[in-house]
Amino acid sequence: MTQIVAKYSRLQIALHWTIALLVLFQLVFGESMTTVVDAAEEGQTASGADQFLASAHYWVGLSVLALVAVRILVRAAIGAPPPAAASKPIEFASRAMHMLFYVLLVAVPVTGLMALYVSDEFGDIHAAAKPIFIGMIALHALAALLHHWVLKDGTLGRMLPSKVRDGM
Repeated sequence: MTQIVAKYSRLQIALHWTIALLVLFQLVFGESMTTVVDAAEEGQTASGADQFLASAHYWVGLSVLALVAVRILVRAAIGAPPPAAASKPIEFASRAMHMLFYVLLVAVPVTGLMALYVSDEFGDIHAAAKPIFIGMIALHALAALLHHWVLKDGTLGRMLPSKVRDGM
């Protein structure tokens, strides 16, 4: 079943992929923050590279939080294209996954800030999100590929820049 599906705005696409890349950075390089915090607690100094990456983790986390706020405001202002025709369970799973992504994209930076400024105990909550994010990203990517290669409903193309989408 092939159908033309309305796409997201350029701003929504840019926000989606920018946030995705920033989250990927956090997942790959975020351990440096733990290294720096642990070193400080032990009265030691972490390496310059770890200090740089920990600082980057902090600022990238703030950027994710700010961009997610913009994304939510844009979504509220201009909405989203209607979902591709799908069964009720698939539509429910899609909505649930996107809602959980939004919750995590707000809660994880907030708990990271709370770990730094309120209590170390928030650090455990912050760190627990990493495997959840990885699992959700994997499911999200698999679902996008399923829509593209099996269902052929145009869903993946809605969130790709025109140059990429037109070359598919």
